[in-house]
Amino acid sequence: MIGETLHLNRLVKRYDETLAVDDLNLTVNAGEFVSVLGPSGSGKTSILSMVAGFERPSSGEILIGSRNVTQLAPNDRDIGMVFQKYALFPHLTVRQNIAFPLKLKKRWKERWRSRADEMLELVQLASFADRLPAQLSGGQQQRVAVARALAFEPPLMLMDEPLGALDKKLREAMQIEIKRIQQSVGATILYVTHDQEEALTMSDRVAIMKSGRVVQIGTPVELYRAPKSMFVADFVGRMNFLEGDRLFTKEGGQQIRLSENTVLTMLADCGIQTDSSGEEERVTIALRPELIGIEARKERKPNRIPGVVEHSIFMGPHNVLIVRLSLPGRPAVEAQIPHFSSVEPFESGQEVDVIIEPTTLTCFSASERCAA
Repeated sequence: MIGETLHLNRLVKRYDETLAVDDLNLTVNAGEFVSVLGPSGSGKTSILSMVAGFERPSSGEILIGSRNVTQLAPNDRDIGMVFQKYALFPHLTVRQNIAFPLKLKKRWKERWRSRADEMLELVQLASFADRLPAQLSGGQQQRVAVARALAFEPPLMLMDEPLGALDKKLREAMQIEIKRIQQSVGATILYVTHDQEEALTMSDRVAIMKSGRVVQIGTPVELYRAPKSMFVADFVGRMNFLEGDRLFTKEGGQQIRLSENTVLTMLADCGIQTDSSGEEERVTIALRPELIGIEARKERKPNRIPGVVEHSIFMGPHNVLIVRLSLPGRPAVEAQIPHFSSVEPFESGQEVDVIIEPTTLTCFSASERCAA
């Protein structure tokens, strides 16, 4: 393992009156791949710039292993960096590009060529060693950039939107390739992206940013299945939201009343993120599209909401249905229905029941939506 632990302690960054990073505490363990994910203006690029040394923190400290690097220049931090623009030297061969940082360090001066060839093997580009960058595809150039960043065994690697310039299919292939390389050498990676699919695919943990703060950090599964706020629920993956009243029964059970005639029976606390202990509370329920069932309209049964299919969109492995519900305000939900040869596809205008399984719901206080 080449990676060391990164500690960001009470990190603050101000640009005049703008607070870009607000009292941030974040640890990336040795050999861990952590992505920082958030909308534009959330502070993720400012974090990367401070760790790299391009910006100085307004306060707080940055530690790599046992070294406090807060005030060090970028070239004194021994950090490997990969950016969206590969920054390869166009006049140097692939081997020479990888060898460039090695020749600047005493440790590698005598064996830069053998180390460069080791890295070429790692990124599966040994046969391209003598080519120029212009003779490579975008994905191959990105692998060269990764190899160059890893060549001198940095304690930390920073990656800033490195796959943004690639087409979708190549980007997906490179996600797997970068993760393979990272695991094979035990590199510590701090990865900044606005692409949630990228973060979920590659990361051991993901830190979700909002307004300069980490609002939740966890494994991709934790963030997707157990969001702690409506912001995270809405930002990670696709989500439907419906408002209703949370009711407490005399037997200790719970129900969500969506309308006078539509009540959902709940199990336990449905992952509820509320403060109320009263008998009734306004809540917002969150439903993942792939966890919603759809059936042709039948007799009324518990945990079904009547609706009408507005759109049916073919998406390859599944159809996306937009269903307008028979509830106050006529809200619409999105459902993902996998293709089965034995099931007739749903059509626009068809009356259906939306089936809600009690275990698939997450609830939030309705006031949180207003605050957002």
